Amino acid sequence: MAAIIREVMTSFGAYGPGYSINDPEVDAMSAHYPEPRAAFFVIEHGGCVLGGGGIGPLAGSSPDTCELRKMYFLPELRGRGFGEKLLQRCLEAARKRGYRRCYLETLTHMEAAQRLYAKAGFTRLSGALGATGHSGCNRFYLLEL
Repeated sequence: MAAIIREVMTSFGAYGPGYSINDPEVDAMSAHYPEPRAAFFVIEHGGCVLGGGGIGPLAGSSPDTCELRKMYFLPELRGRGFGEKLLQRCLEAARKRGYRRCYLETLTHMEAAQRLYAKAGFTRLSGALGATGHSGCNRFYLLEL
């Protein structure tokens, strides 16, 4: 997943300070999604990971709010319904873990992702929630679960 995150974020020009590409978890994903309050899922084909995404507690927020984290896909997965399926899997995992709200951050030019979030019922917020450390992000969304 680290290579996918780096490839996708770089392709969108999101590689400097304040972007998730620099998060410590990128190089040790399994260590940063411990049960019971977090989960991470990958999409694999032919033994190769092509994308993934997960949920976990939103730092600096109430315990009933999770964050959709590190949801990225290689270009060959995009536009084929995998984003919607993985998003639903993440939201189901959030509900099972007792979260009542799901928050996410993205970028203005990640338009396909924003359409996916809107279709799933996320509402755009005027500002950030919590303390993700992603000062490079400029679009914020919340979904009541």
